[in-house]
Amino acid sequence: MKKLSIRSYAYIGDAVYEVFARKKTLFITENPKRLHKATSSIVNAEFQTELLEFIQDFLVEEEKELARRARNLSVTTARRTNHTLHRLSTAFEALIGYLYLNNQDRLKDLYNYIEPLIDKKLLNSSLPSGQGTNLS
Repeated sequence: MKKLSIRSYAYIGDAVYEVFARKKTLFITENPKRLHKATSSIVNAEFQTELLEFIQDFLVEEEKELARRARNLSVTTARRTNHTLHRLSTAFEALIGYLYLNNQDRLKDLYNYIEPLIDKKLLNSSLPSGQGTNLS
């Protein structure tokens, strides 16, 4: 496989993680609003940053270095967007993209590692307003 830029890994990682998230939420409900809410709860910069922090002890040095390099990319964001959050979520997406293209077994292991945190978030997001707990 040809080595790609960090941005390219983030680009494909964004799509790969979105598909993973949609597969996770697909069976929660058939209601489009609830489905969107559930998916959005795990596909956003804030939660992806939380996941990146959660997996630090799981990552090998090569993966940590890739995430560090991705975190340091310059990013363009909307005025109201937190640049630090966006950079960290880009690092998470780059890691997903890199593993998807270079080591799908490791990606599966990573998904298994983060699944309990994702399931907890989905459980909280699928409850009626006020019944979930805050993960932060």
